[in-house]
This record gives sequence, structure tokens and C-alpha cells, in this order.
Amino acid sequence: MVRQKEELTGRQKAAILLISLGPDVSAKVFKHLTEEEIEKLTLEISSVKKVEGAQKEDVLSQFHQIALAQDYITQGGINYAKTVLEKALGQQEATNILNRLTSTLQVRPFDFARKADPSQILNYIQNEHPQTIALVLSYLDPEQAGQILSNLPQELQADIAKRIAIMDPTSPEIISQVEQVLEKNLSSSLIQDYTKTGGIQAVVEVLNGVDRSTERTILDALEIQDPELAEEIKKRMFVFEDIVTLDNRAIQRVIREVENDDLRLSLKVASEEVKEIVFQNMSTRMAETFKEEMEFMGPVRLRDVEEAQTRIVAAIRRLEEAGEIVIARGGGDDIIV
Repeated sequence: MVRQKEELTGRQKAAILLISLGPDVSAKVFKHLTEEEIEKLTLEISSVKKVEGAQKEDVLSQFHQIALAQDYITQGGINYAKTVLEKALGQQEATNILNRLTSTLQVRPFDFARKADPSQILNYIQNEHPQTIALVLSYLDPEQAGQILSNLPQELQADIAKRIAIMDPTSPEIISQVEQVLEKNLSSSLIQDYTKTGGIQAVVEVLNGVDRSTERTILDALEIQDPELAEEIKKRMFVFEDIVTLDNRAIQRVIREVENDDLRLSLKVASEEVKEIVFQNMSTRMAETFKEEMEFMGPVRLRDVEEAQTRIVAAIRRLEEAGEIVIARGGGDDIIV
């Protein structure tokens, strides 16, 4: 059995892990993978004839240890993780686990800043160059960055949001310099890393943490400066699975707005949570009809599902812009009373 463990590739271990976790959990994992990764994993899973009990336990144990190491790194850095793992598993096993993680679990830059109060960070970066502010915000937690962005001057907000979206990989030297200055001001520990940040998804996560009025201000300005960028950001601001964040009245309005065929396609591969909340907002007869039609629908193309979900998300955005529904935001101006 030790030999089997050594012969397993990373992809084989991933396939065994997903088989062991079951279809529901595996489906959720697939949502975070690229199409190429999904294709390779699916092929690997299909080639697995049988998973031995000992082999399954071994892979699950490795996954559990790596997850614990990730948690320890997040809490206190690599040295902290190494200390805890050595106490629990011994020096050799701790070293093996950390070596297995390689660069994927390195601590991100500005880790010390993510433990600071947003108002403290704002005090030290608000007078910096917009590119420096964008760099710092792109590494912070989205909610934390959203609060800071909301409190910056309006004339800077759209510019900084754009800089985050189109940011190129930043050299380690520049990151290090900015980190050291901010660390000195915040009197916190410095942990370095050289990962890539920025990009459209980064600014989407930041905007999801700001209040609705700030979001409108930034997107309106971006639509003038760079319409294509503004449209791409808006597409990602709300995804189909976020339907669960809408209240019942909003979901009922969405159901009336969209095509039944699109809704059936979208629900075909949706999580159980999404299906449940959508069916709860249908009449009993409509929900039963939907379930029957979905059952007899047969296999569907992923592209068709994604296109249907995109049309539903677009309808939700239209309803929000028309003031007919409310999408919860990070600030306080969307609180319903």
C-alpha cells in the first residue's frame, strides 16, 4: 500500500478525493476550476475503476493535513504552521506536508494589514499615489478593501478601481518597499510573498464590499472611461448562485421575469440550496412541474447552462437598476426596514 501511495500522481489523488467526497461536494469544487482542469479531472475520475479503502483513507488523510496546514499558515504564517505540525506529527512529517504545499499556500503580501482596522490603513494610504493605493487594496480582504474604497474621495474611487482591474503583476521589490513602509506605520509583523494580484475579479470582490451608492459612482465613471471594462465588471458582480442572497419577493419577481426554459436549464446543475429557495418561491404545482421536466430533460451542454444563467443574471441586474429588487451590499444604504 505504501508503494501505491508513492505511485499516485497529484491528479490521481484529486480524482480519488472527489470520488470519496461524493457528487454534491465535487460539483461545488468544479465551480472553482477552469474548463481544462475539469476536463482532465473528469477523464481521470472516469478511469478509476475502484478505490481501495486504505487508499481512500490515505488520500483523505493527506488532504486533511494539507487543509490544517493552510489554516495554520493563515493564522500565523509558515513558521507557526511548522511549529504546530511538528508538535502534532513530528518534524519529518511536518516538513513533508509543507513541502507538498509548495508555493500555492504561501502567505500573501500585506498579511499584517489584513489584521488592522480599515480606518488605520486609510489614514496611512489615502495620500499615496493611486497606484500604490490600488496595490494595497488588491491584497486586502474584499470587505476590508471595500470599506477603505468607500471612504476615499469620490474623484479617486473609479480611478483606483480601474487600476486594480488592469493591474499587471508587480515586482517583488516594489511590493517589499510598500509593505515595509506600511508595516512600519502599523507596527505589525511583515510576511513576504510574491503572488500575482489585481485583475477584474479582484475589483469585483472589492466592489461587492462597498455600499450601493459608491458602487454606482464607480461604475458610472468607469462606463465613461472604459465601457468594456465596466461591462465585464458588472457581469461578474452577481452570479447565478447568488440568488440565495435575494429575499423571497425578489426571487418571485425574477421567476416571473425570466424564461422558464432558462430557469430549468440553470437549475439543472444548481446547488441544492439554490433549487430549494427557488422552488419555495413557486406555487406547489409549478415547482412539481419544474422538477418533473428537469428529471426528463436528460444531459445538457455546459455551454447552454452557462448562457441561460448569464441571461438570468442580466435580468436580475436590469430589475435592480429599475429599482424593482434589491441586491444586498456591503454598506448600510441597502438595509430594508
